[in-house]
Amino acid sequence: MDLVPLWAEEFLDREREAIAISSYENQVLPGLLQTEAYAWAVFRSRVPVYDEDTIARLAAARIERQGILQGKEPPITCFVVWEPVVHAPFGGRQVWTEQLRHLRACSELPGLMLQVLPLDRASHASLDGPFVLLETPDHQRLAYTENQRGSQLIADPDEVGILTQKCAMLRSQALTPEDTRDLLDRLLGEQ
Repeated sequence: MDLVPLWAEEFLDREREAIAISSYENQVLPGLLQTEAYAWAVFRSRVPVYDEDTIARLAAARIERQGILQGKEPPITCFVVWEPVVHAPFGGRQVWTEQLRHLRACSELPGLMLQVLPLDRASHASLDGPFVLLETPDHQRLAYTENQRGSQLIADPDEVGILTQKCAMLRSQALTPEDTRDLLDRLLGEQ
């Protein structure tokens, strides 16, 4: 069984070569920041369900993707995550605590910015849901969105421009990277 649909393969190819990645997530942590146990918990939550072998292959592929963050020339990355996501104990308390430690460590990587969008914001720029922005080595800008039944890679400059504006607004509405690290430290201290 081919686990990666054709439309996702193109996104993953572009992600591997990207020089910049920006992401907003409001349901789960971005795949590039997930621990293996957290990825397992996410894939186990899927309906219709995956069997254990499929989950193992998907989780392994997700962890392999993260190699781009540790490469010789990693992309500049910015992740904005809605606050309830960092509070949600996917996989149970132990998985969640391990995931928080991993997020804290990732927040120290060079060129990686992690920001939490606070729950108490009266409004924010992306009520329409999550998205990813990519910039390729030839400076093409792309966007990727997912929904309940699929996803799409967007190359139209006008559509990418709208999501780029949303991303800029989200970053200004979110906690700073330093304040985000403080939040993670507080959550870890409560363990």
